[in-house]
Amino acid sequence: MTTTALSDLPAGLTSRPLQESDACAVYQVMAADQVDQLGYAEIEEADIVGDWGRPSFDVAASTMGVFDGDQLVGYAEVTAADRGDAAVHPDYRGRGIGTALAHWMQVRARETGQSVIGMPVPEGSHGDRLLEALGYRVRWTSWVLKLPAGVDIAERSLPDGYIVRAATADEYPACHDVIEDAFLEWSVREREKYEDFHASVVGRPGFEPWNLRVVTDETGSVVGCGLVNLAETEDDRPAEAFISRLAVRRDQRNRGLAQVLLVDAFAVAREHGAAVSGLSTDSRTGALALYEKVGMVTTDVWVNRAKDL
Repeated sequence: MTTTALSDLPAGLTSRPLQESDACAVYQVMAADQVDQLGYAEIEEADIVGDWGRPSFDVAASTMGVFDGDQLVGYAEVTAADRGDAAVHPDYRGRGIGTALAHWMQVRARETGQSVIGMPVPEGSHGDRLLEALGYRVRWTSWVLKLPAGVDIAERSLPDGYIVRAATADEYPACHDVIEDAFLEWSVREREKYEDFHASVVGRPGFEPWNLRVVTDETGSVVGCGLVNLAETEDDRPAEAFISRLAVRRDQRNRGLAQVLLVDAFAVAREHGAAVSGLSTDSRTGALALYEKVGMVTTDVWVNRAKDL
């Protein structure tokens, strides 16, 4: 496995595989990169801790960090299948760190049997331009949308016998099934194991039962699910919520259930102090119009760039 140090770094910098205790340092690098490119940070340390806590994820084998002394200044990971993430601290750009990490990601992806590797970057950003120069193509476009503070939350009604509420612990496996069945209709990857879902959702630091929302039908079966997390902010921005997953069972669509889940997520997030609610969607799903119908507006555009191996 590719756990050895990178050989093509500037003098004075070192590299090594990361470990779980590096999660905070990774967050700091990613947050600094996002603040520089977007004006604010969308990532939370809890996101990294939750993802790295998945039983299937081998942190040491799947990550690489670049250091200036003891300070982490760049990192990359191959998270699953053909997807990865990387960031370089703004103070260290233009020194070849991003190129070295991109090459490491390609090697790691080949080791795991992948024929392509990609990652999301803000459109027009430093990362976008670097990957384009390295021969990465755009696979799909993603939009970050938000329901602005103060916007009225439109009411949506449910069919008779249907209920929207927080999921109970014994419904978590059903939530996983609804989400995976829906996402695998358009994404090309292996099915996520329930243990990974539980670790990254329920095991995510700060998880509370109200975060996982469900719609049940007249039999009590889970037919729709949404996951909403309250984001911690470190600047003067008001608290925000992020809806990271939203899905409705195929045979229950066209009944307005997705819109019900959305407005329920908005309302419960406001009850817990969020002034703004956001989510992301991409061009593979065809769901952009759904979110615009409930008053959300696009704030940022990302592209997923990939390279065939």
